Amino acid sequence: MVLAEDLECLKAIALMGGCRGPVFVSSQTLAGALSASPQTASRRLKALEGRRLITRAMNPDGQHITITKNGEDELRREYSEYCRLFAREGGHYTLSGVVVNGLGEGRYYMSLDPYKKQFLRHLGFEPYPGTLNLRLAGSDIPTRKKIEALTWIPIEGFSAEGRTFGSVRCLPCRINDIPCGIVVPGRSHYPEDIVEVIAAVGLRDALGVKENDRVSVEVAYD
Repeated sequence: MVLAEDLECLKAIALMGGCRGPVFVSSQTLAGALSASPQTASRRLKALEGRRLITRAMNPDGQHITITKNGEDELRREYSEYCRLFAREGGHYTLSGVVVNGLGEGRYYMSLDPYKKQFLRHLGFEPYPGTLNLRLAGSDIPTRKKIEALTWIPIEGFSAEGRTFGSVRCLPCRINDIPCGIVVPGRSHYPEDIVEVIAAVGLRDALGVKENDRVSVEVAYD
């Protein structure tokens, strides 16, 4: 468990840009942000580094600090708790994963008219022929399991050209301001650490992301 004062320090570094990459931080600057002494700020940095929530590169005039994946996870947990605390109606789950290459099957399946028409009817958009595949960290798997209890939309299978295409289920979601849907094939075991997302646009281009970049998906619930 991260102490409240250490979490406050982690948040201060994040606000300086520490989640995006190394930020230059002096003890005096951080002490001012925390309304604490430089000695106290230094102790908190050591505590965060000891828990592998940050990495530090020391220089004579200060240090470059980067928030690690573990640090980001702690901030996201804190964010999720505040969302649940202050949400008046419902709330949302957040899944965070890195972009991975799929097998290329999503492009084919999302181009089939019977699927496209059902997604348009249920999600309000016709899917771009392709999916964005995300691999979740272990800390996101419990959240992934929670969304299984939500109400998923069934997409019926069909037969065409002598082939049978299986059913799919989908769940509305958003990435930034883009309406999306999580899709899961209905007839096969699907890895719990993989999330496959569709949208009306090519998400890699729309988000400006590539393989191994991190993307967060929001799923609303009542």
